[in-house]
Amino acid sequence: MKRIKISNNVIRRLPKYLRKLDDLSAAGVERISSSELGRQMGLTPSQIRQDFSCFGEFGQQGYGYNVAALHQEISKILGTDRNFTCVLVGVGHIGHSLISHFNFENFGFRLTAAFDVKSDMIGKSLRGTPVYDMNELRGKLEDLKPDVAVLCIPSFKANEVAPILVDGGVRGIWNFTNVELDIPTDTTVIENIYFSDSLLALGYYLSEHLDEVEARAAKQRK
Repeated sequence: MKRIKISNNVIRRLPKYLRKLDDLSAAGVERISSSELGRQMGLTPSQIRQDFSCFGEFGQQGYGYNVAALHQEISKILGTDRNFTCVLVGVGHIGHSLISHFNFENFGFRLTAAFDVKSDMIGKSLRGTPVYDMNELRGKLEDLKPDVAVLCIPSFKANEVAPILVDGGVRGIWNFTNVELDIPTDTTVIENIYFSDSLLALGYYLSEHLDEVEARAAKQRK
């Protein structure tokens, strides 16, 4: 598999391809053409071929794509075979929900520990994940050597804790704090999750749809 500088748009489409391939596999589909895959995903066949060509040649002319093989290749590209380990910092509403309901293992990540300041959480085990005192964070990072930290602490604490994670060897942060982290991005990969951005985008598309409906209605009244 070749690795070149890939556009963010292509990277963001890869998980969508993976979900679609999961659906196809569950439906018993063994192979699919770029035309049919594009039709189901709302993309052009050319776009699909261009996306996949960034990483190699996965299909065969006249045959299309083998669903299982393509799923395996995209999974590798997304690193699901690397057995990344992660810790979760902040077992509040979001952190607790992630531990309780999100299956990290399904996506190639193994959650090994969680950290919190609340005495009623420290010492507990949530779905097999032990919860430690935040005061133990530095030492546990040295012991566990996680690849990734899931950051779910209050925003005002984010830039106090983030440098500790980086100093502890963490090289990827899944950031739910709703603030930009003041850490070197040349050594640390940061994936910011802003729920508000998604909701506001929904508001835009909904407004656009309503504007079109109103415009058609106004045209019909003339």
